[in-house]
Amino acid sequence: MELPRWQLLRVSEELDAAELAALKFLSREHVPRRRLEAARSPHDLFEALQEKGVLESGNLAFLRELLYCIGRIDLLGAHLGSSREQVERELRVPGGARVPPHRYLLFQLSEEITEDELMSFKLLLDKELPKSKLTPETTMLDIFTEMEKKGLLGKDNLSMLKSVCEKINISLWNRIEDGLNLLGQEEMLITEEERGSTGGPEGYLVSSVVPDPPGSCNDSSLQLEAYRMTSRPCGVCLILNNHNFAKAREGVLEHKHLKDRNGTDVDAAALRNVFSKLHFRIEEYRDLTADEIRKTVNIFRCEDHEDKDCFVCCILSHGKKGIIYGVDGQEVPIRELTTSFTVQNCNSLAGKPKVFFIQACQGDAFHEGVTIETDSGERDSSVKRDARIQLDCIPAEADFLLGMATLQDYVSYRSPKDGTWYIQALCQHLEYGCPRGEDVLTILTAVNQEVSSRTCERDAKKQMPQPSFTLRKRLIFPVT
Repeated sequence: MELPRWQLLRVSEELDAAELAALKFLSREHVPRRRLEAARSPHDLFEALQEKGVLESGNLAFLRELLYCIGRIDLLGAHLGSSREQVERELRVPGGARVPPHRYLLFQLSEEITEDELMSFKLLLDKELPKSKLTPETTMLDIFTEMEKKGLLGKDNLSMLKSVCEKINISLWNRIEDGLNLLGQEEMLITEEERGSTGGPEGYLVSSVVPDPPGSCNDSSLQLEAYRMTSRPCGVCLILNNHNFAKAREGVLEHKHLKDRNGTDVDAAALRNVFSKLHFRIEEYRDLTADEIRKTVNIFRCEDHEDKDCFVCCILSHGKKGIIYGVDGQEVPIRELTTSFTVQNCNSLAGKPKVFFIQACQGDAFHEGVTIETDSGERDSSVKRDARIQLDCIPAEADFLLGMATLQDYVSYRSPKDGTWYIQALCQHLEYGCPRGEDVLTILTAVNQEVSSRTCERDAKKQMPQPSFTLRKRLIFPVT
C-alpha cells in the first residue's frame, strides 16, 4: 500500500529545485541512476522511492530523514506529524539511518563550500571530468555526482577528493575526516604511494594512521562535533539598537551627561549584513526603554524556535558592569536577558546555541576625546575596582555564548563615523572566517587580538573584549 498521494504532493510543493537536487543526491543508493535523472520534481523522486519500497505506507522514516538532512525541519511537523527529536531518536537506532555517512558528509561539504572553492574544484578536475559538466551553473553536488559516475569518488574511494581538498583548503578535507571520526569510520583510503609501501589491497579502506593511546589529545573520541546549523532560516538574529538617550538625560539626574550613541547605526548595518548572509532572520528594534527591552525579549522567548537551529541577540547600548541601559536610563541586568532563554524559559531552544553579543561599557569612562567616544554612562574614573567581583551574566546551563565588548569595569570605544571597535571587528571576522569553516570561538579569539591591539588616539587607552561560554560543541555559522 502506498503513502497517500496528497501527503507527498504537499511536501513536494514546499521544495525548490536546489532541495530536489539535494534529495536526489542523498537518495543515490536507493534509486537507479537513470530513474533519478528522470525525476523532474520532488514528487517524481518520491514515486521512484515508493517503487523501490523505500517509502511505504505507515513508514515515513526515510522521508523524515531526507527532510532532516536538508534542514527542512518545518515540513516534519507541518505535513508528517513529526519533529526534530523524533528523527534524531530514529537515526540513533542501529540501522536507522539509510543515507550513508559518507554521502551525508559530502552533502554537508557542498552546503558549506564557497564560490571561490567551487571554482577551484572545477579547475583542478578539468582533465578528469567532461567540460560540459563544468559550466558556471555546475554545483558542488553536480561535481560529486560526476566524480561518482567516473569512479573517482565513492564510499571506499576518497583519495582523489582528499587530494583536491588539500590543494584548495585543507579544512575542506578536515571536515570530512572529522565527520568520519565522529561516525566511527576513521579509516581513509590510502594514496597510491602509501599503498605501495604498506601492501594494502587496492580499492579498500585501510587505516593510514597508528591510533593514539587512549586519553591522548589526538584521541578521536575527543573530536568535538558541531552544532547542527542546516535549518533555513537558521534562526532569529535580534538586534536591539539604542541611539537616542534624550529620555535618560531628561529623566535621570545621574545620566544628564549620557550622550547619544552616534555611530551605532553603522554597527547595526554591519550586523544585518553579515547575519543575513549567515541565513538568519533579522529583527531590529531601535531606541527601546528598559521595559520595552524586557517586553521585546519576552516576545522572542515565547516564539516557537522548534524548526530553527540557533538564536542570536545583539545589544547595542550604554551600560555598566552587568547592566545595559534602556534609552530612559533605567537598568536591565544582562543576566535577566540571557536567562530568558534557558530550557525552563524557552524549551524550543533546548540543546541549541544561544548567542549574545553585547556592545556596551562595563564600567566608568576613561576617554573624553572628540572622535572617539565610550559606551559608559559615567563621567569619571573614580569608581573603585574590585578584582574579586566576577561578572555573572551567563546562565550556568549548556549552549550559551556571551560575547562582551569589554572586560568588567572597563569602557568600550565607539567612533561616531565608523562604529564600535568590537562590533566592526566581529562582523569583519565573521565575514572572513565563516566561509572558511572557522568556529565562532576561533573567530572571537581573532576579534580579541584585533581589538586589544588598537589604541585610543588621545591617551593610549586600550580595550579587551571577553567571551564567556557554556557551549558543548563547535559552533560554525553556515554560509551556503
